[in-house]
Amino acid sequence: MKQQTFTPISEKTIAETLKQLKFSEKGLIPAIAQQYDTGEILMMAWMTADAVRETLTSGTICYWSRSRQALWRKGETSGQIQSLKNFRYDCDRDVILLLVDQKGVACHTGRRSCFFYETTSGGIKTISEVVTPPTDLYSDKKPS
Repeated sequence: MKQQTFTPISEKTIAETLKQLKFSEKGLIPAIAQQYDTGEILMMAWMTADAVRETLTSGTICYWSRSRQALWRKGETSGQIQSLKNFRYDCDRDVILLLVDQKGVACHTGRRSCFFYETTSGGIKTISEVVTPPTDLYSDKKPS
């Protein structure tokens, strides 16, 4: 798949998008990050209208941290940045799908994807190993 360069979205289109999206009573909408060229599901996080706006303006993914009650720019402490390739939402307009180019690992545990547990008839398995130890990602900082 050809790598595309991010083109900022116009304010008019951002405003139209925000009007269409259905945020929860807390002002949140779930967002799934998927690697744009492989289809790998990387993580799920929450976005607010401000996070959506920043993402569509900058091309760098911005989420809402419920624990910190603040915007969370993916990779700001770890360097594991997600660059926006495509912004989509579902038919009910209540879930966002972000096609991203993930630099390094997506999970704060140091794995490529946050989806590394698998339930099988044989029990629960860990199907992905740590690629980068969290201590290397965050040093004295808390994982996001």
